[in-house]
Amino acid sequence: MEEIKFRPIGIIHSPFKEMKGTPIQGKAARGVKGTVEVFEDYTEGLKDIEGFSHIILIFYFHLSKGYSLLVKPYMDNNFHGVFATRAPKRPNGIGLSVVKLNKVKGNILEIEDVDIIDGTPLLDIKPFVPEFDLREVKSIGWLEKNVKKLPHTKDDGRFEKN
Repeated sequence: MEEIKFRPIGIIHSPFKEMKGTPIQGKAARGVKGTVEVFEDYTEGLKDIEGFSHIILIFYFHLSKGYSLLVKPYMDNNFHGVFATRAPKRPNGIGLSVVKLNKVKGNILEIEDVDIIDGTPLLDIKPFVPEFDLREVKSIGWLEKNVKKLPHTKDDGRFEKN
């Protein structure tokens, strides 16, 4: 298969300047505010986005270099396959986050519940629609016993090393 290339449509801005100390999920970043700067060429694509209370940001983990297929995730001391985790060091370094959309000012989106590092390249935006995006979940695998750790778990730097 051919190589696939993406071009950023914007930049995500947040108070987090490095990986270490950043919340590991948006739900653990409640109240953290940031902005999304959509590049001028894509501003027209924001038409009607202000009608959504939440949006999905799809971005590139630009600070994560390399990857391992087995990783020790933040909330566990055991190794798991990278695809059974949300670790940032991935074969294609694509991340997603659901954030609250507070305001739209031209090409700037004011957002909240941000768990993304300042300067992260934005690849796409999609509206969050509960009827589309929520499912009845019966199992969350190895996270079942660890999910309670989320509010207190921050990036500890384990994925910064190559």
